Amino acid sequence: MSPITDKSKLADGGKAKKGLMKPQAGLESIAPLICTVEETPEPMVTTVHGAIPSWINGNFLRNGPGRFEFGNTHYNHWFDGMAMLHRFKIQKGQVTYMSRFLQSDTYRRNRERDRIMISEFGTLAMPDPCKNFFQRFLSRFEMMEPTDNASVNFVKYEGDYYVSTETNFMHKVNLDNMESSEKVDWSKFIAVNGATAHPHYDPDGTTYNMGNSYGSKGALYNIIVVPPEKAESKDTLHGAKVLCSLAPTNKSHPSYYHSFGMSENYVVFIEQPIKMDLLKIVTCKLRGTALSKGIYWDPKQETVFHLVNKHTGEVVPVKYHAKAFSTFHQINAFEEDGFLVLDMCCSDGGEVINNYLIQNLRKSGKALDEFYNSIEKAFPRRFVLPLNVTSETPMGQNLNTRASSEATCVKISPEKVFCQHEDLHGDDLYDFGGLEFPQINYSRVNTRSYRYFYGCGFRHLVGDSLLKMDLKDKTLKAWHQKGFYPSEPVFIASPDAVEEDDGVILSVVLTPSQDKGTFLLILDAKTFVELGRAGVPVNMAYGFHGAFAASEQ
Repeated sequence: MSPITDKSKLADGGKAKKGLMKPQAGLESIAPLICTVEETPEPMVTTVHGAIPSWINGNFLRNGPGRFEFGNTHYNHWFDGMAMLHRFKIQKGQVTYMSRFLQSDTYRRNRERDRIMISEFGTLAMPDPCKNFFQRFLSRFEMMEPTDNASVNFVKYEGDYYVSTETNFMHKVNLDNMESSEKVDWSKFIAVNGATAHPHYDPDGTTYNMGNSYGSKGALYNIIVVPPEKAESKDTLHGAKVLCSLAPTNKSHPSYYHSFGMSENYVVFIEQPIKMDLLKIVTCKLRGTALSKGIYWDPKQETVFHLVNKHTGEVVPVKYHAKAFSTFHQINAFEEDGFLVLDMCCSDGGEVINNYLIQNLRKSGKALDEFYNSIEKAFPRRFVLPLNVTSETPMGQNLNTRASSEATCVKISPEKVFCQHEDLHGDDLYDFGGLEFPQINYSRVNTRSYRYFYGCGFRHLVGDSLLKMDLKDKTLKAWHQKGFYPSEPVFIASPDAVEEDDGVILSVVLTPSQDKGTFLLILDAKTFVELGRAGVPVNMAYGFHGAFAASEQ
């Protein structure tokens, strides 16, 4: 048996091992975590138990949905809820908390009319009942207005913090009072119709992102570069430019993407088989269906990796293919020994977007167990892409010469390499339901070879544990307490850090069975032992992403 066959079996072994994942039974209802909550606009002192390291000084920011209905109209999808912005201000071992609904145009209009006025990803705004029949009929032929409900993440451009979703609108946020100070439209600066809520940053502050553009010739994927500094204090995205545009395999059915990868010299775009039917999306209002109904999973399509040189905008002619999988979040990417190593959280199915209908998240009893056990789980995987593929590169054999790696990459035509992944975990991760919301020591190891990453385990529809993965031996450490649901972990390095995991992990923990039982959790990142927690006597909805904004000492 040839070495390549051996390695292929190793790389594909995770498929068979999934039988080790035990079905869940008796899952707790998490409906209270997907419900409308009250904002806390004035800073509130928290109750600290244990000890919060005195060197942590800054704002821990979180973003996610906080309101799911207006009047008698209700949102259908988790992604649709109105953005609520949270700030945990940590200073000298003490913590205060505040939150505000983002005063977007969407939120204001909905609140003024006490009904959903602007369509969201999974919810179509119905015609105004106050209009006559003819006016309501004509309104179906109007173009759908993009939402500015920026509920996904906190991002940073040119030194300023913004909240972002995936449309062309962001809001600049004043961290002192958590109010929106400016609504910013990407399309006013560059020819894109939106951008992801997961940009990447170079050490000098240069920011990279991706966004689609739509024209008469179909869709394009665009790689965006924003300079690290603004020329004037009032500038927002001035100086932004499109570095490169890529044509989809099918211009009327481009791929949906939530994020992308970046190494020292390359942007890595993953064109996955989650497809957008642009005709269905453009006509969704006419057909009376939500935008999400135009997105579908096509398992017959392969996943394709596109590499673009960050410095020149040149597209690498070689395309790297893999079997169909879906991904929302990349972990890290780095170049080493002539290869680009790309780590990400992957699922073998692509129905994940439709899984997060609010009616699914609010299930209970046997229906909840059955739904959870039916969905694909995400697991961390590594792909190894050879960078120096030429006409002389042999075909039909494994090009991955890295002795420590089980991944394979085989040239099957002059400009096509087929890749099979390596699992970045042991069998024990099946006991935690896989891993999502991955985070690393970004400032130190992003685009570099690294050892540790962190994430949430998913033995439920939302995260129910915090995990630390060690790539040296594929072992994990876990924090888990029954009935508690932690958010995405954020790593903060200690000021005298020597090793990669010298620092702490911050996560907001919610409990559906206890009223106002929220707390900010602080773990020692090295040992994963709890250092302290700051109790917040409020109810919060389970959110998406956030950031830590350090204060000047």
